[in-house]
Amino acid sequence: MRSFDEVVAVDWSASGVPKTGPDSIWIASSDGALGNPATRHDATQDIRNRVATAVSTGRRTLVVFDFALGAPAGLAQRATGRTSAPALWNWLAERHEDDARNRTNYRHLAAELNALFSGDGPFWGNGQKADIPGLPRRKPPLPDGLLAHRRAEKAGHELGLAPKPIWQLAGAGAVGAQSLTGMAMIANLCRDFEGQLAVWPFEDATTAPVILAETYLSLLPAETARRVARGMIKDAAQASSIADGFLALDRSGVLGRLFEPDAPAEVLAEEGWYLGAGQAALVQSAFD
Repeated sequence: MRSFDEVVAVDWSASGVPKTGPDSIWIASSDGALGNPATRHDATQDIRNRVATAVSTGRRTLVVFDFALGAPAGLAQRATGRTSAPALWNWLAERHEDDARNRTNYRHLAAELNALFSGDGPFWGNGQKADIPGLPRRKPPLPDGLLAHRRAEKAGHELGLAPKPIWQLAGAGAVGAQSLTGMAMIANLCRDFEGQLAVWPFEDATTAPVILAETYLSLLPAETARRVARGMIKDAAQASSIADGFLALDRSGVLGRLFEPDAPAEVLAEEGWYLGAGQAALVQSAFD
């Protein structure tokens, strides 16, 4: 694994209005830069600019996102006919509507995916005042054959951490809404920079100039708490801690171990994985 010159951590948001501050998008770089774009359009342009700069200058960059890049086995197959997370990204990108004011149709996409299964699920958590047909407000029983968590999330239940399943769209710690909007964005980035970046673990991350990957921003609670105590907003503190921590692990020669998950290739292709799953102690050693 070639070393990185920069690590960028993105705390994504599925907000339906432009928003800054807590519970909004934060983009933190290991070079100390910290941005808080108000919309997904602005954030996506920022990420595009970073990728373009990295490609043109040869500055090897790792960009990590706090949303799922895959779903538990069964969803991609039912939606696309393929056991492939990238196929699911493309399915979402073809249907996702997201304007410059952050108005998004991800809830309707969740309802469309729900309609592929019997029962009311798997997606739930409509936080809107208006009902959305096919999207329950409360957690329904999972359809037969679908699990609540991916293998990565199961591995990530360690040291008091509890990654949420993609099925939950609203509520404390929910990641589903960010994942549906985020996967669509990733599909568009891959189209725009075809052959110039790799998305791990779906593509080889050994030598690509830019690597996109998923992580869990709660992996560094102690360092996050220290930064919050110094006055940082928690979301910004989490993102900056991960950016700095991953670069520190890279400099100490152990970051590559996060790119070696204990999972079969077919699981990685369909469900993905996040950097640090099952290795929280190693991640936290960055600030020892």
